Amino acid sequence: MTTHKIILKSATEINENEKVHLVVTSPPYPMIEMWDETFRNFGCNNYDEMHEYLGKIWKKCFAALNNGGILCINIGDATRSVNGKFKIYPNHSRVIEICEKIGFETLPYILWKKPTNKPNAFLGSGFLPTNAYVTLDTEFILLFRKNGLRKFEPKDENRYASKFTKEERDVWFSQTWQIKGKRQNEEGFEKRTAAFPEEIPKRLIKMFSVIGDVVLDPFLGTATTTKVAKELDRNSIGYEIEKSLRNVIERKVGYNEQDENTKIEIIE
Repeated sequence: MTTHKIILKSATEINENEKVHLVVTSPPYPMIEMWDETFRNFGCNNYDEMHEYLGKIWKKCFAALNNGGILCINIGDATRSVNGKFKIYPNHSRVIEICEKIGFETLPYILWKKPTNKPNAFLGSGFLPTNAYVTLDTEFILLFRKNGLRKFEPKDENRYASKFTKEERDVWFSQTWQIKGKRQNEEGFEKRTAAFPEEIPKRLIKMFSVIGDVVLDPFLGTATTTKVAKELDRNSIGYEIEKSLRNVIERKVGYNEQDENTKIEIIE
């Protein structure tokens, strides 16, 4: 039986005593316009304040993770003109810097290339040099570990039952993933939910957890991580501050169709 706890509160309230084995999340991206209102609601008005807020969540994740646990953060960089000046905001490097200060060990990251999302999204002077800009068509899946390798008992049954195939290993553990991004439009919430296709958490959960583990998502959104964890026989905990997403979450995770093998609890 797996258990799934969905908490409709800010991730700043993560219970650090409720130990987890893996964190998989896609937070709001600093300096992306669609997330400005969200960050203002957190009291953040500039790039540094946005990352200071996210850093509080990464610190909570560090405390909640067991030794050997993995933190996976899907985040993209941002380009924006502020006061008439065009600039790139390297969100991925700021997250790495903050997580290392917290105590995480940085592992090789994954580049998620979304091949067909914006095939003609070019900025600048068209075909004329020299004022065009490279398209941001790749996001980062940053990987961090807490306190060294995870330890298992010899011949741990859940670990062996969670084995992936050679074909899966060869694709999943290469640095570039080509997965089409997903446009979400759940009851008009497309501006508040990230395009986080199920294939991303599916791979990460199978790569970095075993059957029966607990997976945490501090920015749950429409509960993609919970849905995938449930399907893969993992337990899960998710935090989502937007209570108006409750109906969408209930449908996605099958809240009203629970059976004896699953327990789903939603807490406001």
